[in-house]
Amino acid sequence: MDASSLPHPPYRLPFLGDVVGLNPRTPLQSSMWMLSGLGPIAVRRLLGTDIVMVGGADLVAELNDETRFAKNTGLHIYALRQIVGDALFTADNDEPNWQLAHDILMPAFTREAMLGYHATMLAVARQLLARWDTAARRQQHVDVSADMTRMTLETIGRTGFGYRFDAFDRDRPHPFVTAMNRTLRYGNFPDSRWLAPVRRAVAGSARRHRADVALLERTVDDVIAARLAGATSETPDLLDRMLHSAHPDTGARLDPVNVRQQIITFVIAGHETTSGALSFALYYLTAHPQVMARAQAEVDALWGHAEDPEPTFADIARLRYVRAVLDEALRLWPTVPAYLREARTDTVLGGRYRMRQGDWAVVLLPLAHRDPTVWPEPDRFDPDRFAPGKAKARPPHVYKPFGTGQRACIGRQFALHEAVLTLGLLLHRYDLTPTEAYRLQIAETLTLKPRGFGLQPRRRQHLSRSVPTTSPLSNADWDAV
Repeated sequence: MDASSLPHPPYRLPFLGDVVGLNPRTPLQSSMWMLSGLGPIAVRRLLGTDIVMVGGADLVAELNDETRFAKNTGLHIYALRQIVGDALFTADNDEPNWQLAHDILMPAFTREAMLGYHATMLAVARQLLARWDTAARRQQHVDVSADMTRMTLETIGRTGFGYRFDAFDRDRPHPFVTAMNRTLRYGNFPDSRWLAPVRRAVAGSARRHRADVALLERTVDDVIAARLAGATSETPDLLDRMLHSAHPDTGARLDPVNVRQQIITFVIAGHETTSGALSFALYYLTAHPQVMARAQAEVDALWGHAEDPEPTFADIARLRYVRAVLDEALRLWPTVPAYLREARTDTVLGGRYRMRQGDWAVVLLPLAHRDPTVWPEPDRFDPDRFAPGKAKARPPHVYKPFGTGQRACIGRQFALHEAVLTLGLLLHRYDLTPTEAYRLQIAETLTLKPRGFGLQPRRRQHLSRSVPTTSPLSNADWDAV
């Protein structure tokens, strides 16, 4: 794309480009505020690279058109690509391992497969409840993002490849997690000899990076070797499917290296995104007591007085308002906040911006999800935006927290089931009070999550409350199926 015709930030500097106003700790947020003042499309030049950013819903709709545009796997996932190669999330569109893995793994995310994961998700969620019960007795605050990460990591470890990280038995992160975070930080730092000393100070040495990658690979390889030697998992998992399933049409199988890469990808992507979504949902619930009361009324209507309910798989779909809380949190802060789209052929975006084949643009989801032409009062938290009737009336392109097209997140239903189950159990069990005077701050790594967000859980007195016997949802939209 000819970026010379696009608006850009003021004070562009020679060689460095548009660095004035760019916070290296929060590049996504810096870009959001920049673009919100420049229009639905703008460009930021960094070290000679023009980064075209789009936040307007109409332009995003065009970029999501699979006949004209495809996923670009460049800039934003460079660090992950260095670790996992051509895994599902990082493979280029024409790399054969993407289609092969996609077709082999699709059955692992059907409703039937999800039924098998439910018991494990519930068991891990109960470990989280036990941890928060202890905090409640001691009148202590909990670190929300850290505990959500413990839970989602343990869940994906057990359901993905039968591995227990024992995340709730550790005060410090598992060595796998420490190595994973360091490798991502190292890979995300610009690979420039001029910045090498800074990179070493901030992200560690190249030798440390190689050792971290080796630890990730060795951990997964040991699990794979044990499984091939006859070890079994608690339930059929992703690793079983990758080791023992062939492509339904060609009979091709994933090679051992790619199996390892897929597992590491699922661990990284599958726990960070869901933990962030849960953390944002809990933040907005505690910031809006009337929303929390309504969500608690819904779970009470479903599970009643039971101190320790036994949620069934079917129960999770009944928690419509809890799901809407999660959806609205993901609208405001999608935990994977951007994706890249590249032109399949020469085309014109928005009737005026010429793009050559291979040209790409970044979709900034927090802005697309705040387009006032689609979302009235876009910065206001309002789960009723996702009442069934309202959600169906909106064009599908305006809400894309799990990506778009054939490269959208394969684990979407897995993540949503886990998140709604966990959120429902927390709301049923606790009254939640945030750390005094907390103001939302966003931590940016591979994903987004609240920084420094603490809560004090207090056990609710279920037996002393009356529980609604009918649906607490008064809005007629919520009665629609």
